[in-house]
Amino acid sequence: MAGRDLRALFSTNDRTVATAEAFTNRQAQWELVAAALAEHLRHVADPGFDVEDLERPRNNVIVFHGVGGIGKTTLSRKLEAALAGADQRPAQWGEPAWSGERILPVRIDLSRSTGTSFEDLVLTIRAALAELGEPLPAFDIALRRYWEQQHPGESLEEYLSRGGLAAKFGKAMPQQMQSALSDVAQALLLPGTVGSAVGALTGSLVKALRERRQTVRALAGCARLEALLDAEPDLDALSFYPHLLAWELAQLPADKTTVPVVLLDTFEDVGDRTHRDLERLIQRVVWLMPNAFFVVTGRSRLQWADPGLQGQLDYTGPTAWPGLTSPAGGVPAARATRPATGHGRQVLVGDFSPEDCDDHLARRLTRDSRPLIGADIRQVVTDRSHGLPLYLDLAVMRFLELRRTGHSPVPADFDHDFPALIARTLSDLTPDERHVLRSVALLDSFDLTLATAAAGLQHEAPALRLIERPFVRENPFGIWPYHLHGLIRSTIRSTDDHADDRWSPRDWEQAAARALAALGAQWQAHTGRDRILLVGCLRQGLTLARDFRLDLDWLAEAAWAYISDSVWEPLAPPTASNTGTPLETAADGLVETLSALSRRQHEHRDRTIARLTAVIDSRRLPAELQDVAVYYRAKADRDLGHTDASRTGMQHVADGSSRLAPAARRGLAHLARLSGDFPAALAIADTLGWAGRHHRVRGDVWWVQADMQRAAAAYAASRTEAEEHGIAGERATSQAQRALVIAFTDPARATDEIELAEQFLTGLDLRTTSFTTKIAALVRDAGIASAQVEHRGHLLRTEINTSGIVAAAALLELALAFHHAVRHEPDEGRAAIDRLRDHVRGGDYAYYYDIAHYMADLPLTEASTARWIDGEEQARTEWRDLVLSRQEHLLAGI
Repeated sequence: MAGRDLRALFSTNDRTVATAEAFTNRQAQWELVAAALAEHLRHVADPGFDVEDLERPRNNVIVFHGVGGIGKTTLSRKLEAALAGADQRPAQWGEPAWSGERILPVRIDLSRSTGTSFEDLVLTIRAALAELGEPLPAFDIALRRYWEQQHPGESLEEYLSRGGLAAKFGKAMPQQMQSALSDVAQALLLPGTVGSAVGALTGSLVKALRERRQTVRALAGCARLEALLDAEPDLDALSFYPHLLAWELAQLPADKTTVPVVLLDTFEDVGDRTHRDLERLIQRVVWLMPNAFFVVTGRSRLQWADPGLQGQLDYTGPTAWPGLTSPAGGVPAARATRPATGHGRQVLVGDFSPEDCDDHLARRLTRDSRPLIGADIRQVVTDRSHGLPLYLDLAVMRFLELRRTGHSPVPADFDHDFPALIARTLSDLTPDERHVLRSVALLDSFDLTLATAAAGLQHEAPALRLIERPFVRENPFGIWPYHLHGLIRSTIRSTDDHADDRWSPRDWEQAAARALAALGAQWQAHTGRDRILLVGCLRQGLTLARDFRLDLDWLAEAAWAYISDSVWEPLAPPTASNTGTPLETAADGLVETLSALSRRQHEHRDRTIARLTAVIDSRRLPAELQDVAVYYRAKADRDLGHTDASRTGMQHVADGSSRLAPAARRGLAHLARLSGDFPAALAIADTLGWAGRHHRVRGDVWWVQADMQRAAAAYAASRTEAEEHGIAGERATSQAQRALVIAFTDPARATDEIELAEQFLTGLDLRTTSFTTKIAALVRDAGIASAQVEHRGHLLRTEINTSGIVAAAALLELALAFHHAVRHEPDEGRAAIDRLRDHVRGGDYAYYYDIAHYMADLPLTEASTARWIDGEEQARTEWRDLVLSRQEHLLAGI
């Protein structure tokens, strides 16, 4: 059952409020402990197990580590209670496989606030073993000798009482020690054992052991007792005495056999990683008590398996501690929860799930057994906490504080950061590690090189130490493998920092400039076309430049690389259109421009035009990048049928010298084609070259003449050039157009072409090209069961109308007109033609209306305004022949 939350209890006068230290389910951690302990019990029960074997690898320790406030101490306490008795174990944890064994939990808090010394640790373990009701003479004699030497005139009994051990474990330990001394004295025929005679007793015992006297044959079984009693009884010797405890435990009769489970909490307070004196002593205890099981909780993983610590600790390396190693080639065990056998005894204590957060908050404060904190507030706190229990506890105290001041808490009160999180995070970091931590808080993710450069350091050692911390998470498959815990990062970035080494705004700006330069260096150093790296650098770099008002620098060139491939991956940073803030810097303008370009695949083109117009009007971008906004606004205008506006924008860019000038000239060719001036479009195509996509422009002209063979060849040439230049978006667009024209003439062959187009579209975000591919599939199937094609057409029409892309809408109706002409369905064909007329009423694509009449062999109500390459009659004949050929194809297949 949960205990009372005293902090909460003493924060309110409202006696109707019930407080509880809510323990949220940590079943996964319990299962790991249960499995590891079960394996340990099997190991020590094996006939070949030798407690005095000092060379065998150790697997008697499991480590739970995590950020400050994640709930490690609560977990340690709950494990202690659950091991002490089944009635203290949460029901959902279930019955462990070793429930019949006798387990003795001993929890030791190593935090600085408790002042636990190494002597206290050893005494606590021995005091807990007093429960066995058996004297442990080998250990007790050595301990008594140590105490007399190191604490002359100070009674051990009084020390135990003063330190609380006697109250916790009873007064049996001193009595058992006295009994052990008396028994040994009697065996040696000594007159008695008062405290002052311990030295004489020890000397006589050592002599008897050397002479292998029969009277001390029981103690003679401990091979190293003589050496330990003969050694100077100092702190170093005391750290070897646990070997005697382990030996004594191994001598217990079967009905008294007990396995101690020692829970060492707050291990981070043992000392820093430069001075490991206390850690070395504690490690000896773990090594020398192989029949005991240890559960360590702390902020950092144990480094005992690292070979580099040889000389700082007695037992190091992966052979000594196989369970504490990091699996080769995978996520380090420090960051991965793995089965608690062999590898994976280092377990990261993860964040609470949203459900656990809500449950925790609901049970912390109650009135009449109902949650005092409302569901709306619990939701806000849960969202901001990132699952960190410390944040939940701080939010509970804030809730009580607000009530104490007479304010009824509302959700907005908890859109709040807590400086205490920074203090807890920084408390055990070195100054250099703190510096690196603040630097990488600027980044979504990072590697050692990026972290070191952002911090402005010349050596990676602080970054290497930092990534070992539990608030640094790892994704080995990311561009940069490391990232900070979400709440830790946001708090460091946004909360007032009261630490002595806190940063000024200028410090943050300089770190941001260093991080931006480091990102640029990584992108520029990669000579290949690494699209993933480009997008990653842009996402992080744009955020830094925008947030700290930095110059664009390499971002301008990276933006051109992003645009040139026509892939349009989403770029993460929130933009001005979402936040409502004005565009004040070049970085603001570039973020908004690239965001509008990527989002146009998912937004109506009206929205794209509005966003790009805001960028253009702000005039924050340099001239060449300003042309990017103008050009793509003109493209959006063309998609919506705003021909005049589109032509004005394209002409502006085409008249300039930016890298988009050839594309703008292509845009003018498209506009000529849209208006039906096909000879003019062909003439412009001859001037475009690869940069202006000359082959695709020619294909766009030839297919509307129904010259599908020439159009298909042009699109194939366009696709080949795109592959040679590594432009994935252009390759997909050219292939989709090729699939469309082949679908009119060769349905069987079209299937392969459509599949190839779909393959090229994988991983790309090209909405218009995706529509073209789907329409090609409809053209391929023209003439089959009408209801099926009509249904697919209806679904596609809805999707296209959402996008506002007039070209796709008109092309869809043309494809359906072809279908109905093939099936000789005049009513349905007339309906498609009527819908087509609505789409081309503004003048663009008016020739689609003419083509629909040609296919159905209907007369035009008005003369065609298009300038056909080989004349209108030739165009009419060619389109009608496509319908007749499809009808013959279908008849041949019956």
